[in-house]
Amino acid sequence: MDGQDRRLLNVIQADFPLVSRPFQALGIPLELSEGEVIDRIGALRQRKIIRQISAIFDTRSLGYKSSLVAMRVQPDRLEAAAAVVNSHPGVSHNYQRNHAFNLWFTLAVPPTSDLEWTVQHLHAMAGADSTRILPTLRLFKIGVQLDMEGKSGAERVGSRDAGYSDTRRPAAGRDGLRPIDLAAISELQADIPLIPGPFRPMAERIGIPEGALFEVAAHLTAQGYLRRVAAVLHHREAGFGANAMGVWVVPPERSEEIGRVMGSFKAVSHCYLRPTYPDWPYNIFTMVHGQKDKDCQEIISAISQATGIAEFALLYSTKEYKKIRLKYFTPELDEWEARARQSLDAFAAGPPVPAGERA
Repeated sequence: MDGQDRRLLNVIQADFPLVSRPFQALGIPLELSEGEVIDRIGALRQRKIIRQISAIFDTRSLGYKSSLVAMRVQPDRLEAAAAVVNSHPGVSHNYQRNHAFNLWFTLAVPPTSDLEWTVQHLHAMAGADSTRILPTLRLFKIGVQLDMEGKSGAERVGSRDAGYSDTRRPAAGRDGLRPIDLAAISELQADIPLIPGPFRPMAERIGIPEGALFEVAAHLTAQGYLRRVAAVLHHREAGFGANAMGVWVVPPERSEEIGRVMGSFKAVSHCYLRPTYPDWPYNIFTMVHGQKDKDCQEIISAISQATGIAEFALLYSTKEYKKIRLKYFTPELDEWEARARQSLDAFAAGPPVPAGERA
């Protein structure tokens, strides 16, 4: 990649413009023609540096129930367990990590589904020894933006640039989703095609003018459903070969203060408050990305120094089993649940999820 590629990747990770000629708009500040922008993005896709360019929605605001889930699985069963977990269309990320809890995945289910039932079913099917449901109690930050121009990951940013957080959620969904909103979500969640006017065909399929599609998108943003339209990269192919989940033991009375500080670090893409259990004392989670393990360690050390929190663990992903963009309001989730309920008798003997007691 040359300097223009790197600058382009930084721009489209932050915001992909919702205008009639988005690639032309992207090229103006970079002094690139529309065709050059399309060609560069096409080459970066072909090299699997860009994973997808599409709308990024707030799962909870859309009414979906979601959680991070940790499983402890016997090593000789890990591959089979991962395949079971991957079979659920609501699982968007699934990783092996270097910990006794060695299988970590994110799960989302539609408003009509039961998240705990789904996790219990996956637990039994996977033959896990223990499963912990770790929902978000407080969102301090979410927004993956890999710095392709090599700036310090330990740099901190102001609140305006700190990504999406709970501060934008109070008004989310106040008017409910209209049929036109659902139609727009269906189109905007798809990978944006590399043509000069990619939004016009979307609007035509819905049966509205292109300008009306932009108005719906603005409404979805104002309502808190739509976080942004942006590119998501393949971390490793983009040069970020290491990612670590820093988990911290933070006094509950300091969680709000510490969470805001941790989320202010530029290299932190996710920062959450989650529940604890007798065998899991960590309540704040921070995801960091680096070119090498030492980069992640340096960022975590800087966070520890800034907050004074010394009790933490660093969980590296050692294998990626699944990473996709979650699709909303599609039949696949309902179909999986119908099949799972039909086969319930076959797995009824499986142990229930050991919920434990929250600390």
